[in-house]
Amino acid sequence: MSEAPTPPEEMRFSDALAELESIVSALEGGQLELEESLGRYERGVALLRACQGRLVEAEQRVTMLMGEIESDDTSDDA
Repeated sequence: MSEAPTPPEEMRFSDALAELESIVSALEGGQLELEESLGRYERGVALLRACQGRLVEAEQRVTMLMGEIESDDTSDDA
């Protein structure tokens, strides 16, 4: 019996992205049975959503930090 895959939300970004790339490659190869293709596609969608969510969070953090830097610069000029 095989282990259940790690939930995408619990994976490191780089690991999720690597698994997603592997899934895309396997699907593009066209050698999988329909059921396996569907299962991998579903896993890929979950990985993609998790990666996109992490990227949005990172962008928000960068935006917040840039705002803090700009407000520090403005207060120093006063």
